[in-house]
Amino acid sequence: MTIDEKVRKTLKELEAKTPDEVNNLFAGVIAAVESERQKLVTRGTADESERERLAKELRDRWLARKSGIISSIDECWLKTAPKELKPAVGRAFNELRKASAVLETNELLKAIPLKRRGKRQGELIFSADAGTSKMGGRDLTLPGYRRPLGSVHPVTQVMREIEDIFLGLGFSIESGPEIESVYYNFEALNIPESHPARDDWDTLYVNSQVLLRTHTSPVQIRAMEKHGAPLYIICPGKCYRHDNPDSTHATMFHQVEGLAVDTDISFADLKGTLDFFARKFFGEKIRTNFFPSFFPFTEPSGDLAISCVFCEGKGCRVCKESGWVEVMGCGMVHPEVLRHGGIDPGRYSGWAFGLGVERFAMMKYDINDIQLFHQGDARFLEQF
Repeated sequence: MTIDEKVRKTLKELEAKTPDEVNNLFAGVIAAVESERQKLVTRGTADESERERLAKELRDRWLARKSGIISSIDECWLKTAPKELKPAVGRAFNELRKASAVLETNELLKAIPLKRRGKRQGELIFSADAGTSKMGGRDLTLPGYRRPLGSVHPVTQVMREIEDIFLGLGFSIESGPEIESVYYNFEALNIPESHPARDDWDTLYVNSQVLLRTHTSPVQIRAMEKHGAPLYIICPGKCYRHDNPDSTHATMFHQVEGLAVDTDISFADLKGTLDFFARKFFGEKIRTNFFPSFFPFTEPSGDLAISCVFCEGKGCRVCKESGWVEVMGCGMVHPEVLRHGGIDPGRYSGWAFGLGVERFAMMKYDINDIQLFHQGDARFLEQF
């Protein structure tokens, strides 16, 4: 008796009276599903239209809503089953529906190979992946597809270069939270409540006591509390300020700050270290110049300028014809800052500096707009 004849008879007519006999019937149907599917897969098809036609025919033969074999089993076996056999027939019917999912058109198209006659010696070429390609598979003699390789972001490149220079000088790297307290961001750094930097227009506040850090200096306080003295660290990371974006300003930027605390530390040590760093980063021809400035957390304070990397100090539009470009602030650590860090200013002294990574990257790669770093334009980034 063929499968088509069986499914049009009731269980009573097929003399299936026990759950085991019901399971045997359904097992035969599942075997027929796999047999017909395997037969078509093994055969393959000559072209795309034939594959779609045969896949649809096999699908309709089994899964058509009115005339399919599954529908016949539902009508003749499940709905007419005796009460005592209903649970066994229901379970077996669910298993059959799961097993017949491989007969859906999309599944068959993936499985049926497309064969075409080769140009040499009349051989048949089968594509195991033919179901995913309208062109009939892949030519394995062609070179494979390669994903384009990415590169390290220019800001990250510059930050790593700065880190490498100071690591070579014996400094270590410290990091801290980007969401910071008012105490660590301002008060511990000797920035009073009346200072303009604490105004709402300059700082991005979460609430009255929490903010997005405006510099990486809070890490210096945390490091002094954690490690004490002597201490030689750099603090790279992101900072946030309420700036209107333009070619030289962004609300999010990167800083690297440095701190050295030890006995017998002087401004001469600071000048020598930063002079070495500038020549290491920009080249041996670079000259440095220090001039007075003011920062609440250092005393005395200064700014470091380097000879213009574009005109070699001769004067140009970038350096405003002065021959010098300011690159960072620095100074001797204020005694109050040392006290907030738990260090005795009577025994120890220290110096600190801070620089903007994007500014250094703009000078190194001759970039005229800071916003290019954060726009994600592949045409710009792939140059690095």
